Amino acid sequence: MNKHLKKFLFYFLLAISTFVVLFYFYSYIPKTLNSLDNRLRDYMFILRGDVKPNDNIVIIDLDNRSLKEVGQWPWGRDVVSELLINLSNSGVGLVGFDIVFAEEDRTNPTKIIEKYNIKTDKEIPDSDKYFASIIAQTPTILGYQFQLSQDDFAEQRTPNIPAIFIEKNIQNYQDLVIKAYGTILNIPILQQNSYSSGFFNNVPDESGVLRSVPLIIKYENQIYPSLALEIVRVISDIKKVFINYDENGVVNVQIGDFLIPTDRYGRAIVNFRGGAKSFKYISAVDILNNNFNKKDIEGKIAIIGTSAAGLLDLRATPFESVYPGVEVHANIIDNILTQDFIHKPSWVDGLNILHIFLLSFTIIMLIAYLPLTIVLSIITILAVSDLYLIFISLFTYGLILNILFPIITIIISSISAITLNYFLEQRQTKAIKNKFASKVSKEVMESLLANPDDTTFTAMEKEVTVFFSDVRGFTNISEAMPNAKVLIEFMNEYMDPMTDIIINQNGTVDKFIGDAIMAYWNAPGNVPDHAERAVIATMEQLHMLDKLNEKLEKDERFVDVVMMSKKNEIPIVDIGIGLNSGVVIAGEMGSSQRSDYTVIGDPINLGARLESLCKFYNSKCNISNFTKEKINNKNYIFRFLDLVTVKGKKEPIEIWQIHDYNRDESMHKLYKVSKQRLFEELEQYHHAVDFYKQAKFQEALELFTSINNWDDKTNNNIYNIYIERCEHYIQEPPKNFNGVFVHTTKG
Repeated sequence: MNKHLKKFLFYFLLAISTFVVLFYFYSYIPKTLNSLDNRLRDYMFILRGDVKPNDNIVIIDLDNRSLKEVGQWPWGRDVVSELLINLSNSGVGLVGFDIVFAEEDRTNPTKIIEKYNIKTDKEIPDSDKYFASIIAQTPTILGYQFQLSQDDFAEQRTPNIPAIFIEKNIQNYQDLVIKAYGTILNIPILQQNSYSSGFFNNVPDESGVLRSVPLIIKYENQIYPSLALEIVRVISDIKKVFINYDENGVVNVQIGDFLIPTDRYGRAIVNFRGGAKSFKYISAVDILNNNFNKKDIEGKIAIIGTSAAGLLDLRATPFESVYPGVEVHANIIDNILTQDFIHKPSWVDGLNILHIFLLSFTIIMLIAYLPLTIVLSIITILAVSDLYLIFISLFTYGLILNILFPIITIIISSISAITLNYFLEQRQTKAIKNKFASKVSKEVMESLLANPDDTTFTAMEKEVTVFFSDVRGFTNISEAMPNAKVLIEFMNEYMDPMTDIIINQNGTVDKFIGDAIMAYWNAPGNVPDHAERAVIATMEQLHMLDKLNEKLEKDERFVDVVMMSKKNEIPIVDIGIGLNSGVVIAGEMGSSQRSDYTVIGDPINLGARLESLCKFYNSKCNISNFTKEKINNKNYIFRFLDLVTVKGKKEPIEIWQIHDYNRDESMHKLYKVSKQRLFEELEQYHHAVDFYKQAKFQEALELFTSINNWDDKTNNNIYNIYIERCEHYIQEPPKNFNGVFVHTTKG
């Protein structure tokens, strides 16, 4: 399988697994997590800040000043009546009471006379009847409460609502509307004289914060509206209210043109305009004293409630922990009139799940294919952008998306992907170590481990210097060995130091081919001075041979080989090396079952040919002009060998022999002659080669023959080669001679 596809599958499976885990927790989300999600949304409300509310809503506040000046609550019904009269005289549009008058007026004069059996001929006013008459004469909506828990003492009366509530599709779907077990109504005379009434039950969530309020409650199989909903219905003069259901429960409540989205229980999520006192507040005592601007009342909805702490109508909301309950109704009315809702439709769970999947997939794939330093910045930007989109969806489109799970998704996906990254990198590190531990230097290994990118082993064009070495007379050596085990031990004694030299010069050992070694520089790790390193390794190997042969000569395991070498007057181990530089294809190659990192191309083949031509030219090290051009020529002693075209190639190449380092030594170590004598030989030799290239074969022949007669010459074959060529060209002069010799065999 392609490694890129394999990597993709690893991370794709991780993304799917992460999503499955997150989907499970989302589907069975604990209440504590749900509460935390709500709290995060509260911070978004705070971040959004206040929104200007509807000017047509005003709150008549039974505040602390009113209680101090008028007296403690409950006030006498005559006082409340006066409050209603003053509001009505100011042209109020509608009055709603966030108060229930569940008991008769304890200050009612009629009741006091009856209680104390006082005899009088005067007509004593009944404050409850008076208040009832005022309610009947003013646009007043009373408030009441439902008992939402079973209680033996629950009142069983029902309020009369002058409207029809139609439940659409309820016969096909489940009924999740909140059920009441009893009522706490106003005293009958008040309830009967009011045009309508609405409940003001507010139910906090599990964390004790009020975020949604029921718009409808079902009691004795009948639907009843909240105070806010009934106020909107009355001012809209609508008689029919539709409760629309789908398979998940209530979808929305419709009053004429007002379509109010709810949750499945018929609750509206409050889009709070801001903190406490966001709406216009007028103290009740100012209304009683007519100390107010009538324009603040005229034609408006006035809700009578309290902000006084002692009356216990304070709630915790997203903005504040102490918030007047009366203002909650104002917010709902404002939301309905301006159609500015926030809601959580039944299909939003599917959107949240898709959101989780896309986030987990995106983050895991980013971590898979981008550097971690870049990914951390991108994930931070992605997280901020995602939260901003959730913010926009909440306050621009009124859509409530889950906040907590995207955050959890980002964290878990990042941790999962980074963990997988770590294990895959460890696996890749191990693979690199296994593949190159015995083939490259420690520096190259560290470079590969520090940069284990996907292109390290991908086939690519790369300039390298290739090295081929071969043991001379290996057939005779193997025949002299007593058995295969000793032969392997002998070769290991030779291969170990030679391999160490290559690796120490940052080379890569490609393979061992019997007695031959193939190596290269500048792959897979970068070695800028690859040609220089290859030549240094070659010289070190040639210098190592004397020490190696001394060691082998003393080893009793190889006594037969030692005797054979002495008999033939040859070194125990002698080698030839070929070097070439050029652009090759480097990368992972092989089958699906087994592959290796290697190099291929014409420069590799030429390197092998140069090594095999060492025998022909009697050279220990042959290099091409391509390699010679890339090294510091001042560091070495060169002999030009030939201008040839090798088998299978048309373009001629120069073959050069490297004798040794160009060092200040009186005796040349490899050839056992003085440095001065070697330079004299090479000077005469290159002068003869110049004659040869100019087709002056007679002059070249004389000079080659002269040097060939030296006893201490350093190359026995090369002079015979050129003498033979010169004699041939003297007998048969060539046409258009260019100095190129064509090799028709590989060696």
